[in-house]
Amino acid sequence: MSWIMQSVMGRKALAGGKAGARHTLTEEDQGEFHYVYGPYSEPVMRIAPGDVVEVETIDAFGGLIKTEDDKPSELLNMPFVNPQNGPIAVEGAEKGDVLAVHIHSVLPRGPQPAGTTALIPSFGALAADANMMLNPGLPERVKKMEVTEAGVKFSDRITLPFEPFIGTMGISPEIEAVTSLQPDYWGGNMDLPDVAPGAVVYFPVQRKDAHFFVGDCHGRQGDGELCGVAVEIAATVVLQIDLIKGWSIPGVRLETEDFIMSVGSARPMEDAARMAYRDLVRWMVEDHGFDEVEAYFLATQAGKMRVGNIVDPKYTLGASMRKEYLR
Repeated sequence: MSWIMQSVMGRKALAGGKAGARHTLTEEDQGEFHYVYGPYSEPVMRIAPGDVVEVETIDAFGGLIKTEDDKPSELLNMPFVNPQNGPIAVEGAEKGDVLAVHIHSVLPRGPQPAGTTALIPSFGALAADANMMLNPGLPERVKKMEVTEAGVKFSDRITLPFEPFIGTMGISPEIEAVTSLQPDYWGGNMDLPDVAPGAVVYFPVQRKDAHFFVGDCHGRQGDGELCGVAVEIAATVVLQIDLIKGWSIPGVRLETEDFIMSVGSARPMEDAARMAYRDLVRWMVEDHGFDEVEAYFLATQAGKMRVGNIVDPKYTLGASMRKEYLR
Protein backbone atom coordinates (compact mmCIF):
# COMPACT_ATOMS: atom_id res chain seq x y z
CA MET A 1 0.00 0.00 0.00
CA SER A 2 1.30 3.47 -0.87
CA TRP A 3 2.21 5.65 2.10
CA ILE A 4 -0.15 8.26 0.67
CA MET A 5 -3.12 6.22 1.87
CA GLN A 6 -1.77 6.55 5.43
CA SER A 7 -0.98 10.26 5.07
CA VAL A 8 -3.22 13.02 6.38
CA MET A 9 -4.45 13.45 2.80
CA GLY A 10 -5.21 9.76 2.46
CA ARG A 11 -7.02 9.56 5.80
CA LYS A 12 -8.91 12.87 5.86
CA ALA A 13 -9.27 14.33 2.36
CA LEU A 14 -12.49 14.00 0.37
CA ALA A 15 -10.94 11.85 -2.36
CA GLY A 16 -8.97 9.80 0.17
CA GLY A 17 -5.72 10.01 -1.77
CA LYS A 18 -7.28 8.62 -4.95
CA ALA A 19 -6.66 10.45 -8.21
CA GLY A 20 -9.64 11.92 -10.02
CA ALA A 21 -10.02 13.49 -13.44
CA ARG A 22 -6.93 14.81 -15.21
CA HIS A 23 -6.60 18.38 -16.49
CA THR A 24 -3.94 20.27 -18.43
CA LEU A 25 -3.03 23.93 -17.99
CA THR A 26 -0.64 24.88 -20.78
CA GLU A 27 1.28 28.13 -21.05
CA GLU A 28 -1.14 29.16 -23.80
CA ASP A 29 -4.17 28.24 -21.69
CA GLN A 30 -2.83 30.32 -18.82
CA GLY A 31 -2.49 33.44 -20.96
CA GLU A 32 -1.79 36.16 -18.41
CA PHE A 33 0.49 35.08 -15.57
CA HIS A 34 0.09 36.58 -12.10
CA TYR A 35 2.55 38.42 -9.84
CA VAL A 36 0.13 38.75 -6.94
CA TYR A 37 -1.57 36.22 -4.67
CA GLY A 38 -5.05 37.46 -3.88
CA PRO A 39 -8.79 36.95 -4.25
CA TYR A 40 -9.27 39.36 -7.16
CA SER A 41 -8.26 37.22 -10.17
CA GLU A 42 -10.69 35.07 -12.09
CA PRO A 43 -9.86 31.33 -12.01
CA VAL A 44 -8.39 29.84 -15.18
CA MET A 45 -9.67 26.40 -14.23
CA ARG A 46 -12.11 24.70 -11.86
CA ILE A 47 -11.42 21.22 -10.50
CA ALA A 48 -12.98 18.76 -8.10
CA PRO A 49 -11.14 17.48 -5.01
CA GLY A 50 -8.76 14.69 -5.99
CA ASP A 51 -8.27 15.87 -9.56
CA VAL A 52 -4.81 15.87 -11.14
CA VAL A 53 -3.53 18.95 -12.98
CA GLU A 54 -0.55 19.09 -15.35
CA VAL A 55 0.75 22.68 -15.41
CA GLU A 56 3.27 24.33 -17.72
CA THR A 57 5.13 26.92 -15.65
CA ILE A 58 7.62 29.52 -16.86
CA ASP A 59 10.75 30.44 -14.95
CA ALA A 60 11.07 33.17 -12.33
CA PHE A 61 12.33 35.61 -14.96
CA GLY A 62 9.44 34.98 -17.32
CA GLY A 63 11.89 33.48 -19.82
CA LEU A 64 13.48 36.89 -20.47
CA ILE A 65 17.05 35.90 -19.57
CA LYS A 66 18.20 33.76 -22.47
CA THR A 67 22.01 34.03 -22.55
CA GLU A 68 24.91 34.64 -20.21
CA ASP A 69 25.42 38.03 -21.87
CA ASP A 70 22.00 39.25 -20.73
CA LYS A 71 21.77 41.67 -17.81
CA PRO A 72 18.84 41.13 -15.44
CA SER A 73 18.80 44.83 -14.51
CA GLU A 74 18.09 45.72 -18.15
CA LEU A 75 15.52 43.00 -18.85
CA LEU A 76 13.55 42.56 -15.62
CA ASN A 77 10.80 44.94 -14.54
CA MET A 78 10.75 44.58 -10.77
CA PRO A 79 8.59 43.52 -9.00
CA PHE A 80 7.10 41.70 -12.01
CA VAL A 81 9.05 38.47 -11.47
CA ASN A 82 8.01 35.04 -10.15
CA PRO A 83 5.08 34.62 -12.59
CA GLN A 84 2.38 32.30 -11.29
CA ASN A 85 -0.05 29.96 -13.00
CA GLY A 86 -3.61 30.00 -11.76
CA PRO A 87 -5.64 30.66 -9.88
CA ILE A 88 -7.18 27.18 -9.90
CA ALA A 89 -10.54 27.02 -8.13
CA VAL A 90 -11.22 23.90 -6.06
CA GLU A 91 -14.91 23.08 -5.75
CA GLY A 92 -16.26 22.99 -2.22
CA ALA A 93 -13.28 24.67 -0.55
CA GLU A 94 -14.19 27.11 2.22
CA LYS A 95 -12.36 29.09 4.87
CA GLY A 96 -11.40 26.69 7.65
CA ASP A 97 -10.61 23.82 5.28
CA VAL A 98 -7.18 22.67 4.11
CA LEU A 99 -5.98 22.22 0.55
CA ALA A 100 -3.78 19.11 0.19
CA VAL A 101 -1.40 19.19 -2.80
CA HIS A 102 0.47 16.00 -3.68
CA ILE A 103 3.39 16.81 -5.99
CA HIS A 104 3.77 13.99 -8.51
CA SER A 105 6.56 15.39 -10.69
CA VAL A 106 8.54 18.48 -11.69
CA LEU A 107 10.36 18.17 -15.03
CA PRO A 108 12.29 20.81 -17.01
CA ARG A 109 10.87 21.97 -20.30
CA GLY A 110 12.10 24.17 -23.12
CA PRO A 111 15.46 24.38 -24.92
CA GLN A 112 18.78 23.73 -23.21
CA PRO A 113 20.51 25.20 -21.30
CA ALA A 114 17.23 25.22 -19.38
CA GLY A 115 18.57 26.45 -16.03
CA THR A 116 19.41 30.03 -15.10
CA THR A 117 21.01 31.57 -12.04
CA ALA A 118 22.25 35.12 -11.63
CA LEU A 119 23.81 37.81 -9.50
CA ILE A 120 21.36 40.70 -9.46
CA PRO A 121 22.39 44.15 -8.22
CA SER A 122 21.59 44.80 -4.53
CA PHE A 123 20.06 41.33 -4.13
CA GLY A 124 21.24 38.24 -2.29
CA ALA A 125 22.32 37.28 1.23
CA LEU A 126 25.95 38.37 0.73
CA ALA A 127 25.31 41.43 -1.43
CA ALA A 128 25.59 45.00 -0.18
CA ASP A 129 22.70 47.21 -1.22
CA ALA A 130 24.31 49.76 -3.51
CA ASN A 131 21.40 52.10 -2.84
CA MET A 132 22.23 52.24 0.88
CA MET A 133 25.98 51.53 1.13
CA LEU A 134 29.06 53.47 0.01
CA ASN A 135 30.83 50.38 -1.27
CA PRO A 136 30.01 49.10 -4.78
CA GLY A 137 27.85 46.05 -5.30
CA LEU A 138 28.82 42.67 -6.71
CA PRO A 139 29.21 42.32 -10.49
CA GLU A 140 26.04 41.55 -12.40
CA ARG A 141 26.32 38.11 -13.94
CA VAL A 142 24.21 35.32 -15.47
CA LYS A 143 25.03 31.62 -15.47
CA LYS A 144 23.18 29.16 -17.71
CA MET A 145 23.15 25.40 -17.06
CA GLU A 146 21.86 22.31 -18.79
CA VAL A 147 19.15 20.74 -16.63
CA THR A 148 17.91 17.19 -17.28
CA GLU A 149 16.79 14.29 -15.13
CA ALA A 150 20.42 13.09 -15.32
CA GLY A 151 21.65 16.18 -13.47
CA VAL A 152 22.41 19.89 -13.46
CA LYS A 153 25.60 20.64 -15.41
CA PHE A 154 27.11 23.33 -13.21
CA SER A 155 30.40 23.28 -15.14
CA ASP A 156 32.56 20.94 -17.20
CA ARG A 157 33.93 19.66 -13.89
CA ILE A 158 30.79 19.52 -11.74
CA THR A 159 27.40 17.93 -12.39
CA LEU A 160 24.98 18.34 -9.50
CA PRO A 161 22.05 15.98 -8.81
CA PHE A 162 18.72 16.98 -10.31
CA GLU A 163 16.63 17.70 -7.20
CA PRO A 164 13.65 19.67 -8.50
CA PHE A 165 11.09 21.46 -6.38
CA ILE A 166 8.48 24.21 -6.55
CA GLY A 167 9.75 27.53 -5.23
CA THR A 168 6.40 29.32 -5.05
CA MET A 169 3.04 27.66 -4.41
CA GLY A 170 0.02 28.49 -2.31
CA ILE A 171 -3.52 29.75 -1.93
CA SER A 172 -5.17 33.16 -2.01
CA PRO A 173 -5.35 35.16 1.21
CA GLU A 174 -8.86 36.15 2.28
CA ILE A 175 -8.58 39.85 1.49
CA GLU A 176 -4.94 40.83 0.94
CA ALA A 177 -3.26 41.09 -2.42
CA VAL A 178 0.39 40.14 -1.84
CA THR A 179 3.41 39.91 -4.10
CA SER A 180 4.40 36.48 -5.38
CA LEU A 181 7.87 37.24 -3.98
CA GLN A 182 6.68 36.96 -0.36
CA PRO A 183 5.95 33.84 1.71
CA ASP A 184 3.61 33.57 4.71
CA TYR A 185 0.74 31.43 6.04
CA TRP A 186 -0.69 31.15 2.50
CA GLY A 187 2.52 29.58 1.16
CA GLY A 188 3.94 31.76 -1.59
CA ASN A 189 7.64 32.19 -2.28
CA MET A 190 8.96 29.77 0.34
CA ASP A 191 11.85 28.45 -1.79
CA LEU A 192 11.82 25.35 0.42
CA PRO A 193 13.53 22.37 -1.28
CA ASP A 194 11.22 19.90 0.50
CA VAL A 195 8.29 21.15 -1.64
CA ALA A 196 9.38 18.45 -4.05
CA PRO A 197 8.02 15.42 -5.93
CA GLY A 198 6.59 12.92 -3.49
CA ALA A 199 5.61 15.46 -0.85
CA VAL A 200 2.10 16.51 0.16
CA VAL A 201 1.81 20.19 1.08
CA TYR A 202 -1.09 21.45 3.20
CA PHE A 203 -2.43 25.02 2.96
CA PRO A 204 -5.07 26.65 5.22
CA VAL A 205 -7.90 27.75 2.92
CA GLN A 206 -8.83 31.43 3.35
CA ARG A 207 -11.62 31.93 0.81
CA LYS A 208 -14.29 30.14 -1.19
CA ASP A 209 -12.81 27.75 -3.79
CA ALA A 210 -9.30 28.29 -2.32
CA HIS A 211 -7.78 29.80 -5.52
CA PHE A 212 -4.49 27.94 -5.86
CA PHE A 213 -1.36 29.40 -7.52
CA VAL A 214 1.90 27.69 -8.61
CA GLY A 215 5.14 28.70 -10.35
CA ASP A 216 8.86 29.43 -9.89
CA CYS A 217 10.24 25.90 -10.28
CA HIS A 218 13.85 25.06 -9.51
CA GLY A 219 16.18 22.38 -10.81
CA ARG A 220 17.89 22.43 -7.45
CA GLN A 221 18.93 24.82 -4.69
CA GLY A 222 21.21 24.86 -1.67
CA ASP A 223 19.82 25.74 1.76
CA GLY A 224 19.14 29.46 2.00
CA GLU A 225 19.11 30.25 -1.75
CA LEU A 226 22.24 32.27 -0.94
CA CYS A 227 22.59 34.62 -3.93
CA GLY A 228 18.80 34.91 -4.18
CA VAL A 229 18.48 32.86 -7.37
CA ALA A 230 18.29 29.06 -7.56
CA VAL A 231 18.60 26.99 -10.75
CA GLU A 232 15.49 28.59 -12.22
CA ILE A 233 13.64 26.48 -14.80
CA ALA A 234 10.48 26.41 -16.82
CA ALA A 235 8.78 23.15 -15.89
CA THR A 236 5.95 20.74 -16.42
CA VAL A 237 4.44 20.10 -13.00
CA VAL A 238 1.92 17.37 -12.15
CA LEU A 239 -0.16 17.96 -9.00
CA GLN A 240 -2.96 16.04 -7.31
CA ILE A 241 -5.14 18.50 -5.39
CA ASP A 242 -7.49 17.34 -2.64
CA LEU A 243 -9.57 18.99 0.08
CA ILE A 244 -9.75 18.34 3.83
CA LYS A 245 -12.89 19.73 5.44
CA GLY A 246 -12.80 21.31 8.86
CA TRP A 247 -9.08 20.91 9.62
CA SER A 248 -7.79 24.19 11.03
CA ILE A 249 -4.05 24.80 10.71
CA PRO A 250 -2.23 28.13 11.21
CA GLY A 251 0.06 27.90 8.21
CA VAL A 252 1.76 25.59 5.75
CA ARG A 253 2.45 21.98 6.69
CA LEU A 254 4.24 19.34 4.66
CA GLU A 255 4.40 15.55 4.75
CA THR A 256 6.57 12.93 3.08
CA GLU A 257 6.85 9.20 3.52
CA ASP A 258 9.54 9.77 6.16
CA PHE A 259 8.70 12.97 8.06
CA ILE A 260 6.23 15.73 8.87
CA MET A 261 7.22 19.40 8.65
CA SER A 262 5.75 22.71 9.78
CA VAL A 263 6.76 25.85 7.90
CA GLY A 264 7.34 29.31 9.33
CA SER A 265 7.93 32.49 7.32
CA ALA A 266 8.97 35.66 9.13
CA ARG A 267 11.74 38.12 9.90
CA PRO A 268 13.92 37.92 11.90
CA MET A 269 14.91 34.35 11.14
CA GLU A 270 14.54 33.19 14.74
CA ASP A 271 10.85 34.13 14.58
CA ALA A 272 10.42 31.88 11.53
CA ALA A 273 12.16 29.08 13.46
CA ARG A 274 9.92 29.60 16.50
CA MET A 275 6.78 29.61 14.37
CA ALA A 276 7.79 26.40 12.63
CA TYR A 277 8.78 24.53 15.80
CA ARG A 278 5.73 25.74 17.73
CA ASP A 279 3.40 24.39 15.06
CA LEU A 280 5.37 21.14 14.82
CA VAL A 281 5.01 20.61 18.60
CA ARG A 282 1.27 21.30 18.38
CA TRP A 283 0.88 18.97 15.40
CA MET A 284 2.59 16.21 17.40
CA VAL A 285 0.14 16.83 20.25
CA GLU A 286 -2.99 17.05 18.08
CA ASP A 287 -2.42 14.12 15.73
CA HIS A 288 0.19 11.89 17.35
CA GLY A 289 -0.84 11.65 21.00
CA PHE A 290 2.06 13.50 22.61
CA ASP A 291 1.92 15.53 25.78
CA GLU A 292 3.07 19.07 24.89
CA VAL A 293 6.13 18.94 27.16
CA GLU A 294 7.18 15.55 25.77
CA ALA A 295 6.74 16.85 22.23
CA TYR A 296 8.88 19.89 23.12
CA PHE A 297 11.57 17.61 24.55
CA LEU A 298 11.50 15.37 21.46
CA ALA A 299 11.64 18.32 19.06
CA THR A 300 14.66 19.56 21.00
CA GLN A 301 16.50 16.26 20.71
CA ALA A 302 15.35 14.96 17.30
CA GLY A 303 13.88 17.88 15.35
CA LYS A 304 15.47 19.04 12.11
CA MET A 305 15.46 22.59 10.76
CA ARG A 306 15.51 23.23 6.99
CA VAL A 307 16.37 26.68 5.66
CA GLY A 308 14.31 27.63 2.62
CA ASN A 309 15.29 31.19 1.75
CA ILE A 310 17.15 33.96 3.58
CA VAL A 311 16.68 36.59 0.88
CA ASP A 312 12.94 37.18 0.44
CA PRO A 313 10.83 39.82 2.25
CA LYS A 314 10.25 37.09 4.85
CA TYR A 315 12.57 34.15 5.55
CA THR A 316 11.25 30.58 5.41
CA LEU A 317 12.27 27.70 7.69
CA GLY A 318 10.81 24.21 8.03
CA ALA A 319 10.86 22.24 11.30
CA SER A 320 10.51 18.48 10.84
CA MET A 321 10.21 15.24 12.78
CA ARG A 322 10.83 11.75 11.44
CA LYS A 323 7.72 9.56 11.43
CA GLU A 324 9.56 6.66 13.07
CA TYR A 325 9.46 8.70 16.30
CA LEU A 326 5.75 9.43 15.96
CA ARG A 327 4.46 5.87 15.82
